[in-house]
Amino acid sequence: MKTLIVGLGNPILTDDGVGVKVAYAVEEALRRNPFSDRKRVSKDDLTITEASVGGLRLMEMMIGYDRVILIDAIMRHNGHKPGDIFRLSTHDLREISLTQHNASAHDTTLATALEVAERMGQPLPKEVIIFAVEVEEIFVFSDEPTPAVAAAIPKVAKMVLEEIFKT
Repeated sequence: MKTLIVGLGNPILTDDGVGVKVAYAVEEALRRNPFSDRKRVSKDDLTITEASVGGLRLMEMMIGYDRVILIDAIMRHNGHKPGDIFRLSTHDLREISLTQHNASAHDTTLATALEVAERMGQPLPKEVIIFAVEVEEIFVFSDEPTPAVAAAIPKVAKMVLEEIFKT
């Protein structure tokens, strides 16, 4: 199964870089634990990258993959605490506050971009999974996340790895 993992965000804006940091952690874990032990996934079928795009540009990155896993920051509040982790679908994006990078002022939302691409017959992934981490600070320049978000990074990385190799 051809899988794309995209860590979204800006790694020098405190918690906004959580998606990028998780993608790095997943990459490092895979480097330490060779694919030969894993079932149903080959190294050639897995792409891990980072991006700070949304909407149409993000949708374009997803074309041609069977499965896409996005990791991003989210600010929902409503009783949620920094470091809370959410597993979402594209359907959920229509129901909740947007993650930080699925939309842009010069673009459309990811959900809308995917709908348009589907109508145009583009080869979209059958499965899109979004791991979103509730963040605290996204406007201060720092390459270090806040403590609660930093503590969530290995947890989300583990969740992504489990998703990659689930049977």
